Amino acid sequence: MTVTLYGIKACDTMKKARDWLEGHGVRYIFHDYKIQGASQALLETWAGTVAWETLLNRSGTTFRKLPDEDKQDLTAAKAIALMETQPSMIKRPVLDIAGSLTVGFRPEVYEALFG
Repeated sequence: MTVTLYGIKACDTMKKARDWLEGHGVRYIFHDYKIQGASQALLETWAGTVAWETLLNRSGTTFRKLPDEDKQDLTAAKAIALMETQPSMIKRPVLDIAGSLTVGFRPEVYEALFG
């Protein structure tokens, strides 16, 4: 089973997710989308699986600093373009277990997945 954890290395929530996985002996690949990027194709695949509204981090500083016209009338295409250009706008972590996605970190969800 391939497990990939997507996110940003310096994020506190990412640290919690990585610590949980490592503490439970789960082997995973880490993809830092701030360094390695998140392609349009990947984001479109994710949006088709969990919906773009779930992926877009509207509460983060990067999104809040956008001009109002960029935040209004969001569509999947517009949100994906924003996330591709500024990966900090992608909620984290995104956990991919053989194509099944979980967005965000909650220990009880990880326990259900790997317990």
